Amino acid sequence: MKRVTTYLILFLAAILSFGFIVKSEKSKKQSILIFSLTQGFHHASIPDGIAAIKKLGLANNFNVDTTTDVNLFTSENLKKYKTLVFLSPTGSNIFNNEQKEALKQYINNGGGFVGIHAATDCNYEWEWYGKMVGGFFASHPKIQEAKLNIIAPKNKIVRGLPNPWLHKDEWYNFKNFNQSVNVLIKIDENSYKGGNMNNNHPISWYHEFDGGKVFYTALGHTKECYTDPLFLKHLLAGMKWVMK
Repeated sequence: MKRVTTYLILFLAAILSFGFIVKSEKSKKQSILIFSLTQGFHHASIPDGIAAIKKLGLANNFNVDTTTDVNLFTSENLKKYKTLVFLSPTGSNIFNNEQKEALKQYINNGGGFVGIHAATDCNYEWEWYGKMVGGFFASHPKIQEAKLNIIAPKNKIVRGLPNPWLHKDEWYNFKNFNQSVNVLIKIDENSYKGGNMNNNHPISWYHEFDGGKVFYTALGHTKECYTDPLFLKHLLAGMKWVMK
């Protein structure tokens, strides 16, 4: 009887231990928050972007929450997330001072930021945000195909992409560009009409900023981007670098 009791205790202990391991593994699963509030132009591709990032999360073991609610930008709430993804938000004066401070503290405490397309088309009044994201949108020509040059081909964020990479999108010109970012991709202004940056035209970059990690890609205007394996490869690689 004592032997049976001993085996039963060991069996229950094993079950409890396994449950603890499973719980621990789940707790290690990282979470990201997609923010896509638009107070200016609304990109029709936002739902496609959300769906694509959720699929990437399922395939790469990270949770994805979504919001357009600025009230979630509190220091306490942002602690839940390894990375914030600004998916084409637009408009100025989106955040009040407390919300701005919460985002700043989040970055200062080692948080990650991924900006997609119109993440540079918001918060124009906020100099810190402009330096963090890397610059502000100035203008764009019509959607057209252009040649992208990978200028850091050994970097994991762009490794394996064709060089040059022909891609159809809405090509942003930038102002107040932060020259301290690490540029990954430049667009060849001779390959399309409407570039105005003297053919020194970054289109994707990354940097460590104020304690956090930041990745930005100007690609992602069209719905087709979010089913394009090359764009998704580029986006996922950037997200992984930020979340690492």
